[in-house]
Amino acid sequence: MSGQADPGAPVGIDELLERVRAGYRRVDAQEAYAASSAGALLVDIRYQALRERDGLIPGALVVERNELEWRLDPTGSHRAPEATGHDLQVVVICNEGYASSLAAASLHALGLHRATDLTGGFQAWKSAGLPVVPGAAPPHR
Repeated sequence: MSGQADPGAPVGIDELLERVRAGYRRVDAQEAYAASSAGALLVDIRYQALRERDGLIPGALVVERNELEWRLDPTGSHRAPEATGHDLQVVVICNEGYASSLAAASLHALGLHRATDLTGGFQAWKSAGLPVVPGAAPPHR
């Protein structure tokens, strides 16, 4: 054997996360806040129960994870008005920073080359003392 892994072999989630995260630079809470202030789109993919329990990031676009690609593809028929082009800087936020990594990789596959995710997710944002408002936004704006 050559020592190389079989490309068709199953991959565990930890290895998959490591692989997709190697494809882009993740941001911490302060960097996400600064990026948002500079025009980046924060996208909250947490499900409604978590948004109700923990609150919302003011100005973040709420998109359920199962609709993310349809809403952010700038060429898609179901795109959100905020999905203005492939050069849009997007910071995907889940609860703890796991699902958002897979979501950011999916956005890269759609050509959104500046997509990233928040290390530690919403919990890191909240722990950093960054703005949070109570309540749950509807899944679409």
